[in-house]
Amino acid sequence: MRIHQFACRDDNFGVLIQDPATGACASIDAPDEQAVRRALAQTGWTLSHILVTHKHFDHIEGIAPLKQDFKCVVIAPAKAREQVPGAERYVSEGERVEVGGLVADVFETPGHCADHVSYHFAAQKTAFVGDVLFALGCGRVFDDAYDAMWHSLSRLAALPDETAVYFGHEYTLANAKFALSVDPENVALKARFAEAVEARARSAATCPTTIGREKAANPFLQAGNPAMKARLGMAGQADATVFRELRERKNRF
Repeated sequence: MRIHQFACRDDNFGVLIQDPATGACASIDAPDEQAVRRALAQTGWTLSHILVTHKHFDHIEGIAPLKQDFKCVVIAPAKAREQVPGAERYVSEGERVEVGGLVADVFETPGHCADHVSYHFAAQKTAFVGDVLFALGCGRVFDDAYDAMWHSLSRLAALPDETAVYFGHEYTLANAKFALSVDPENVALKARFAEAVEARARSAATCPTTIGREKAANPFLQAGNPAMKARLGMAGQADATVFRELRERKNRF
């Protein structure tokens, strides 16, 4: 798998993936038509697919014009059928999608929104998770779906530690500052904060991350950790309840 990541909109990440054996190329979401076109021109790849993670406008705005010009196959979550009309395929939990010879398992990962899916390319040890998991953070929870979000994060955390994680927004510095407010003695987190400060100072991206790095430093994956519960004054409470408290604190931060 060849991967080309690029910045677009105010803080979105765009990503193209290509199967070098067949030339098939997918855009993960289509947040910005012109940015996708520039990335295609830069790489010389030809768009054959768009893999949609969820319905939010900043992830789907470019679909219609790109589809019109490239005749690409649009694959979208079944639960986003109304928001992403005209897709060639709508997918749900347990299905697989192919981009040439690259094969991804579809995970339903609700919480940020009910229709959200993630694409896990197991052979390439790579996952595209949209707005569910971020470096040192997680997506905002809508519709009071905190239990669903915790389940989605727990599922992603169960992937192999070496799994590369591509996410939808450059939020890492803000996430790190909150993370340090609830986990100030975490050595891995302190190192990640310093790394993010240095990267952003030279306008470098903080994406991708890995599952292992997030498990070590991301407070939202620590909701089941007794030490985190104790720091929050929530010893003995359910993991999902602790996750809700962490996410609500981040909302107010």
